[in-house]
Amino acid sequence: MSENKEIEIMQSVYDKNDETASKINGFLTEKGIFAVNVMGAPGAGKTTSLIQIIKRLEGVESYVIEGDIEADFDTKKLISLGVKAIQINTGGACHLDSPVIGEAIEKLELQKGVLFIENIGNLVCPAEFMIGEHVKMLISTVTEGSDKPYKYPLAFEKADIILINKCDLIPYLDFDEDFFMKGVRALNQTAPVIKVSGKTEDGYDQVAAWIREKMNL
Repeated sequence: MSENKEIEIMQSVYDKNDETASKINGFLTEKGIFAVNVMGAPGAGKTTSLIQIIKRLEGVESYVIEGDIEADFDTKKLISLGVKAIQINTGGACHLDSPVIGEAIEKLELQKGVLFIENIGNLVCPAEFMIGEHVKMLISTVTEGSDKPYKYPLAFEKADIILINKCDLIPYLDFDEDFFMKGVRALNQTAPVIKVSGKTEDGYDQVAAWIREKMNL
Protein backbone atom coordinates (compact mmCIF):
# COMPACT_ATOMS: atom_id res chain seq x y z
CA MET A 1 0.00 0.00 0.00
CA SER A 2 2.76 2.44 0.95
CA GLU A 3 4.60 1.57 -2.27
CA ASN A 4 1.59 2.62 -4.36
CA LYS A 5 1.33 5.91 -2.48
CA GLU A 6 5.01 6.61 -3.06
CA ILE A 7 4.62 6.01 -6.80
CA GLU A 8 1.55 8.27 -6.95
CA ILE A 9 3.31 11.06 -5.06
CA MET A 10 6.39 10.89 -7.30
CA GLN A 11 4.21 10.93 -10.42
CA SER A 12 2.45 14.01 -9.07
CA VAL A 13 5.81 15.73 -8.50
CA TYR A 14 6.94 14.99 -12.06
CA ASP A 15 3.61 16.12 -13.53
CA LYS A 16 3.67 19.43 -11.65
CA ASN A 17 7.29 20.04 -12.59
CA ASP A 18 6.68 19.29 -16.28
CA GLU A 19 3.60 21.52 -16.38
CA THR A 20 5.58 24.44 -14.96
CA ALA A 21 8.50 23.67 -17.29
CA SER A 22 6.19 23.81 -20.29
CA LYS A 23 4.91 27.24 -19.22
CA ILE A 24 8.47 28.51 -18.74
CA ASN A 25 9.50 27.19 -22.14
CA GLY A 26 6.56 28.95 -23.78
CA PHE A 27 7.34 32.20 -21.99
CA LEU A 28 11.01 32.11 -22.99
CA THR A 29 10.22 31.16 -26.58
CA GLU A 30 7.77 34.05 -26.88
CA LYS A 31 10.42 36.48 -25.63
CA GLY A 32 13.02 35.12 -28.05
CA ILE A 33 15.18 33.56 -25.34
CA PHE A 34 16.97 30.29 -26.07
CA ALA A 35 17.43 28.25 -22.87
CA VAL A 36 20.25 25.75 -22.36
CA ASN A 37 20.20 23.30 -19.44
CA VAL A 38 23.90 22.71 -18.66
CA MET A 39 24.57 19.38 -16.94
CA GLY A 40 27.74 17.72 -15.69
CA ALA A 41 29.48 16.25 -12.69
CA PRO A 42 31.21 18.43 -10.07
CA GLY A 43 34.45 19.73 -11.54
CA ALA A 44 33.46 19.04 -15.14
CA GLY A 45 34.18 22.65 -16.06
CA LYS A 46 30.61 23.85 -16.53
CA THR A 47 31.24 27.46 -15.53
CA THR A 48 34.56 27.62 -17.36
CA SER A 49 32.85 26.32 -20.49
CA LEU A 50 30.04 28.85 -20.17
CA ILE A 51 32.57 31.68 -19.96
CA GLN A 52 34.28 30.45 -23.12
CA ILE A 53 30.99 30.01 -24.98
CA ILE A 54 29.61 33.40 -23.94
CA LYS A 55 32.84 35.08 -25.13
CA ARG A 56 32.14 33.62 -28.57
CA LEU A 57 28.49 34.68 -28.69
CA GLU A 58 29.35 38.27 -29.45
CA GLY A 59 26.24 40.26 -30.25
CA VAL A 60 23.98 37.84 -28.34
CA GLU A 61 22.73 38.85 -24.90
CA SER A 62 23.67 36.08 -22.48
CA TYR A 63 22.27 35.28 -19.04
CA VAL A 64 23.18 32.60 -16.50
CA ILE A 65 21.18 30.98 -13.73
CA GLU A 66 23.79 29.32 -11.53
CA GLY A 67 22.72 26.30 -9.47
CA ASP A 68 24.67 25.05 -6.45
CA ILE A 69 23.86 23.27 -3.22
CA GLU A 70 25.72 26.01 -1.34
CA ALA A 71 28.01 29.01 -2.07
CA ASP A 72 28.09 31.47 -4.97
CA PHE A 73 31.69 31.52 -6.19
CA ASP A 74 30.77 30.88 -9.83
CA THR A 75 28.07 33.55 -9.89
CA LYS A 76 30.47 36.13 -8.50
CA LYS A 77 33.03 35.18 -11.14
CA LEU A 78 30.49 35.50 -13.95
CA ILE A 79 29.26 38.87 -12.68
CA SER A 80 32.87 40.13 -12.42
CA LEU A 81 33.21 39.33 -16.13
CA GLY A 82 30.12 41.36 -16.96
CA VAL A 83 27.72 38.43 -17.34
CA LYS A 84 24.19 38.89 -16.03
CA ALA A 85 23.90 36.02 -13.56
CA ILE A 86 21.75 34.98 -10.62
CA GLN A 87 22.38 32.34 -7.95
CA ILE A 88 20.15 29.49 -6.80
CA ASN A 89 21.23 27.51 -3.72
CA THR A 90 19.18 24.36 -3.19
CA GLY A 91 20.42 23.70 0.35
CA GLY A 92 20.80 20.01 -0.37
CA ALA A 93 18.61 19.17 -3.36
CA CYS A 94 20.62 17.40 -6.08
CA HIS A 95 19.01 19.17 -9.06
CA LEU A 96 17.15 22.28 -10.14
CA ASP A 97 13.43 22.04 -10.83
CA SER A 98 11.12 24.23 -12.87
CA PRO A 99 9.46 26.14 -9.97
CA VAL A 100 12.82 27.52 -8.73
CA ILE A 101 13.79 28.38 -12.32
CA GLY A 102 10.51 30.25 -12.70
CA GLU A 103 11.28 32.30 -9.58
CA ALA A 104 14.79 33.10 -10.83
CA ILE A 105 13.53 34.17 -14.26
CA GLU A 106 11.20 36.67 -12.61
CA LYS A 107 14.24 38.36 -11.03
CA LEU A 108 16.18 38.60 -14.30
CA GLU A 109 15.30 41.38 -16.73
CA LEU A 110 15.45 39.10 -19.74
CA GLN A 111 15.69 40.40 -23.28
CA LYS A 112 16.13 38.41 -26.48
CA GLY A 113 19.19 36.19 -26.20
CA VAL A 114 20.40 32.99 -24.60
CA LEU A 115 19.82 31.77 -21.04
CA PHE A 116 22.27 29.22 -19.66
CA ILE A 117 21.01 27.29 -16.64
CA GLU A 118 23.95 25.63 -14.92
CA ASN A 119 22.45 22.69 -13.06
CA ILE A 120 23.74 21.10 -9.86
CA GLY A 121 26.92 19.04 -10.31
CA ASN A 122 25.36 15.61 -10.73
CA LEU A 123 25.03 13.10 -13.57
CA VAL A 124 21.77 11.55 -12.34
CA CYS A 125 18.93 13.81 -11.15
CA PRO A 126 19.34 16.82 -13.50
CA ALA A 127 18.62 14.60 -16.51
CA GLU A 128 15.28 13.55 -15.03
CA PHE A 129 13.70 17.00 -14.68
CA MET A 130 12.69 19.41 -17.42
CA ILE A 131 13.22 23.01 -16.34
CA GLY A 132 11.90 24.95 -19.32
CA GLU A 133 14.98 24.52 -21.51
CA HIS A 134 15.11 24.20 -25.28
CA VAL A 135 18.20 21.97 -25.24
CA LYS A 136 20.33 20.05 -22.78
CA MET A 137 24.11 20.44 -22.90
CA LEU A 138 26.11 17.71 -21.17
CA ILE A 139 29.72 18.35 -20.21
CA SER A 140 31.81 15.28 -19.51
CA THR A 141 35.56 15.19 -18.94
CA VAL A 142 38.40 12.87 -19.84
CA THR A 143 39.46 12.89 -16.19
CA GLU A 144 36.18 11.21 -15.22
CA GLY A 145 37.03 8.18 -17.33
CA SER A 146 35.65 6.71 -20.53
CA ASP A 147 32.95 4.61 -18.84
CA LYS A 148 30.54 7.44 -17.96
CA PRO A 149 28.00 6.77 -20.76
CA TYR A 150 27.67 3.23 -19.45
CA LYS A 151 27.31 4.24 -15.80
CA TYR A 152 25.06 7.29 -16.28
CA PRO A 153 23.08 6.52 -19.45
CA LEU A 154 20.13 8.88 -18.99
CA ALA A 155 22.26 12.03 -19.02
CA PHE A 156 23.88 10.99 -22.31
CA GLU A 157 20.60 9.81 -23.79
CA LYS A 158 18.85 13.11 -23.06
CA ALA A 159 21.68 15.41 -24.17
CA ASP A 160 21.26 17.51 -27.32
CA ILE A 161 24.98 18.30 -27.40
CA ILE A 162 27.88 16.69 -25.54
CA LEU A 163 31.17 18.38 -24.71
CA ILE A 164 34.23 16.31 -23.79
CA ASN A 165 36.23 18.73 -21.65
CA LYS A 166 39.89 18.79 -20.55
CA CYS A 167 41.01 17.14 -23.79
CA ASP A 168 44.44 18.70 -23.38
CA LEU A 169 45.02 16.04 -20.70
CA ILE A 170 44.38 13.04 -22.98
CA PRO A 171 48.12 12.34 -23.51
CA TYR A 172 48.50 11.89 -19.76
CA LEU A 173 45.45 9.69 -19.13
CA ASP A 174 44.09 6.27 -20.05
CA PHE A 175 41.00 7.76 -21.70
CA ASP A 176 39.60 5.36 -24.30
CA GLU A 177 37.83 7.68 -26.74
CA ASP A 178 36.55 4.85 -28.96
CA PHE A 179 34.99 3.08 -25.95
CA PHE A 180 33.47 6.37 -24.78
CA MET A 181 31.96 7.14 -28.18
CA LYS A 182 30.62 3.61 -28.58
CA GLY A 183 28.74 4.08 -25.31
CA VAL A 184 27.46 7.50 -26.36
CA ARG A 185 26.21 6.35 -29.76
CA ALA A 186 24.47 3.33 -28.29
CA LEU A 187 22.34 5.82 -26.35
CA ASN A 188 22.26 8.88 -28.56
CA GLN A 189 22.95 8.84 -32.29
CA THR A 190 22.22 12.49 -33.07
CA ALA A 191 23.88 14.74 -30.47
CA PRO A 192 27.09 16.34 -31.72
CA VAL A 193 30.09 15.45 -29.55
CA ILE A 194 32.69 18.22 -29.41
CA LYS A 195 36.11 17.98 -27.78
CA VAL A 196 36.95 21.12 -25.81
CA SER A 197 39.51 22.37 -23.35
CA GLY A 198 38.90 25.07 -20.79
CA LYS A 199 42.69 25.42 -20.52
CA THR A 200 43.57 25.89 -24.20
CA GLU A 201 40.09 27.16 -25.24
CA ASP A 202 39.98 24.68 -28.13
CA GLY A 203 36.60 23.56 -29.44
CA TYR A 204 34.38 26.33 -28.12
CA ASP A 205 34.04 28.03 -31.50
CA GLN A 206 32.15 24.94 -32.67
CA VAL A 207 29.92 24.98 -29.60
CA ALA A 208 29.04 28.64 -30.05
CA ALA A 209 28.35 28.03 -33.75
CA TRP A 210 25.97 25.18 -32.83
CA ILE A 211 24.08 27.45 -30.43
CA ARG A 212 23.82 30.19 -33.04
CA GLU A 213 22.46 27.66 -35.52
CA LYS A 214 19.84 26.48 -33.01
CA MET A 215 18.89 30.10 -32.38
CA ASN A 216 18.66 30.69 -36.16
CA LEU A 217 21.22 33.49 -35.98
